[in-house]
Amino acid sequence: MYTIVYGIFYLISLLPWRVMYFISDFIAFILNHVIGYRKKVVIANLQIAFPEKSEKERAIIVKQFYRQFTDNFIEVIKLLSISQKELNKRFVCDYSVINDLYSSGKNVQLLLGHFFNWEFADLAYANNLVYPFVVVYKPIENRIFERLFRHMRKRFGTHLVAADTFRKDFSHLSKDRFCLVLVGDQNPADPENAYWTPFFGRMTPFVKGPEKGAKLYNAAVVMCNFYAVKRGYYKSEIKLLTTEPRSMPDGAITRNMVSYVEECLRGHNANYLWSHKRWKHTFGDKHKHLVAGDKQPVADFAEH
Repeated sequence: MYTIVYGIFYLISLLPWRVMYFISDFIAFILNHVIGYRKKVVIANLQIAFPEKSEKERAIIVKQFYRQFTDNFIEVIKLLSISQKELNKRFVCDYSVINDLYSSGKNVQLLLGHFFNWEFADLAYANNLVYPFVVVYKPIENRIFERLFRHMRKRFGTHLVAADTFRKDFSHLSKDRFCLVLVGDQNPADPENAYWTPFFGRMTPFVKGPEKGAKLYNAAVVMCNFYAVKRGYYKSEIKLLTTEPRSMPDGAITRNMVSYVEECLRGHNANYLWSHKRWKHTFGDKHKHLVAGDKQPVADFAEH
């Protein structure tokens, strides 16, 4: 069955980009105007993030979000057959910030938010870094699609580590050089065991794992952003936060990461997975001791 499904999707991937985007536009219209897929969540998130914008302006962001959301998954199909040359043409980045660290002997931890298109970024970074590129991901329950996505994501050398078996599966990879990428804006399962920091002006909990991992392996911490410059073409930017994570106070790395994600989104409002609840938990007195790095200055990411 997998061979049949793979063959069908591979043939679809050979369709012209304009045909793929016609399909994406249709699906985006259905999700936005017919089904209203998580639309209340999207609107509520945008009201919190951009209260200064008018309802009309936020409606435009909603429309842009659904198109980028469907593009993100339609483009995945194209990645089944895309060549390395075309990938580098469509996803542009100066990777020297990371590659120059290789000679220092440092491992790297790459932190980012749920920006579109993370699947493009996966293949492009793996294709251009001198480091082995390690991605933590959540497995798909359907076995056929799990196998299909694993094949696509590993085409240019990505090492995949399932989130639920991370400790076991990453232990042998950590013995060699690595660049570990983590989407660090995850909602924690337990807000009582999280770092709390302002995100668009509202106190928000974030998982501690990325910061703890950086200090455990003493890995250089690098922030990453990517966004569409036009449909099907992306630009990525990289910022080095620190090469000495253990020298930073607890919570400071998380606070800087969240600040970076926010600055990126102020420049590209729709370039985020707004369909997930970003403010599920309410900050209270019992969380004050969990505030992240509030005495540590935040790096200047203003150019975003």
